[in-house]
Amino acid sequence: MNTVDVSDLTRQFVLRRRSRGRRRRVREVLTAVDSMSFRIESGSAVGYIGANGAGKSTTIKMLTGILVPTSGTVRTCGLDPVRRRRELAGRIGVVFGQRSQLWWDLPLRESFTILAAIHRLEPVAARRRTDELVEQLEMAHTLDTPVRQLSLGQRMRAEIAAALLHRPELLILDEPTIGLDVLSKQRLREFLRRERADSGTTLLLTTHDMGDIERLCERVLVVDHGRLAYDGTLPGLARTVGARRVLVVDLARPSGDLTGLAGATLLAAEADGMRQRLAFDPEITTAAQLLAAISNRVEVRDLSIEEPDIEDVVRRIYSAGDGTAPAPSDAGAVARGATPGDEAESAAERPGEQGVHNAAEGGTAGVEKAVQRGATGVDDDRNHASTSL
Repeated sequence: MNTVDVSDLTRQFVLRRRSRGRRRRVREVLTAVDSMSFRIESGSAVGYIGANGAGKSTTIKMLTGILVPTSGTVRTCGLDPVRRRRELAGRIGVVFGQRSQLWWDLPLRESFTILAAIHRLEPVAARRRTDELVEQLEMAHTLDTPVRQLSLGQRMRAEIAAALLHRPELLILDEPTIGLDVLSKQRLREFLRRERADSGTTLLLTTHDMGDIERLCERVLVVDHGRLAYDGTLPGLARTVGARRVLVVDLARPSGDLTGLAGATLLAAEADGMRQRLAFDPEITTAAQLLAAISNRVEVRDLSIEEPDIEDVVRRIYSAGDGTAPAPSDAGAVARGATPGDEAESAAERPGEQGVHNAAEGGTAGVEKAVQRGATGVDDDRNHASTSL
């Protein structure tokens, strides 16, 4: 069963600017997401990565019902995110690293109580779930502290607890470890692994921290210029861009440089030649073949293999740009100076979406808060206590 099912998903924005030397406005069509298709199986953990402006946030907003697709279909937890948004809010949890779903001036305990009421959790079940999350995330000493006084690491743990309070089928994390120290990141990652194992929660992770991807996700989606550039495993991603592995060989005695080996390149000779580092392409030669060739020349005392650094791999994809990812179609690029027809404009402008055309990668903060709180009818600011509740 698929928790997320996306088919030919496209989202266009109409931008209007005043042209130089003219009195009329020129309309431009920007495609933030271009004919994207993918599926996420229930219980899996998927990393969704891309450079700034690649279309990640726009995709997330369509998955959660914040934005209406221009074309294509999307199903989240088997539901149409736009038409059944209220029902969907009770089945997903969302954490945006730069936005809070907690009440800024209230103690953390009261934020959890309000969120439990919004999700219509039974009081006994809500207390049990809250106690469980508080224990696992080590938040007992912060429950009576106003959210505004929490450290960044404490607040992020609280945000994740709030998103998991109602046991969602899908957890979407957007930059969950941004600004956290190494220890806080490690604790969050360990908790998320346990939660997935215990509850079978599907995880969709958007981040620039490749450590999160390596430790939490078995699959990665790379988006570039609004199109899906890669869908597969992390090792497969390294092979896609031709990343090389490194064989580190410790020799029994000093030796000359190990050069002239088929499919390998000497990177460095250290410790008077006792340790030598050779890069090789797994598509050309294997570590076993390379070791056999080395053993015919020198006596090997020890060896190790260094896998490609995932950050370097992704950096190469970003820098490659159009050379790696499929180039957007003409309709997907910004049509500088063009004046699209009425059909193109109407496709980009759906009813109820006025004011969001300039928010391809940002904005819509008030709407995001409503989704994260689980009810579209609650519009009060997160940073103030709601007197009606």
